[in-house]
Amino acid sequence: METTEILGQVNIIFKEVLDNQELVINQETSANDVDDWDSLTHIQLIVAIEKYFKIRFKANEIQSFKNVGEMCSFIKLKLE
Repeated sequence: METTEILGQVNIIFKEVLDNQELVINQETSANDVDDWDSLTHIQLIVAIEKYFKIRFKANEIQSFKNVGEMCSFIKLKLE
């Protein structure tokens, strides 16, 4: 799966979890860019992403994500 496909699916997950159908994320998007993306929402996003892609992140991986692009890169690595 290509990174652009992963980003598209992650965007759908973000819209559902944050309950904001107008939200558009890109690789540079971080929690600072999205009003409703707080620590609790972050966990909900991670759980939803893990469930959708059938992967599991390690705690240190989750803490290292600086933006959506890094998250998508880890998803791609886990899918390979």
